[in-house]
Amino acid sequence: MIYPPDEAGGRRVRIDGTILGRAYSTQDVARFMQEAGLQSFDEVDVVRSALIEWRGGGPDAWA
Repeated sequence: MIYPPDEAGGRRVRIDGTILGRAYSTQDVARFMQEAGLQSFDEVDVVRSALIEWRGGGPDAWA
């Protein structure tokens, strides 16, 4: 799950119930997905994947 952007433009990233950190771009989200075991995940996958639940805006909302 990707939470709504905060005042600094970061979005908390939660995978399997654990907050992994803040993402500031789809590239950051892809990195978190790779660290969670989906090594082939890239920015295109982040935008298109049904595995990701976006809250407070989609992959183009960072501020």
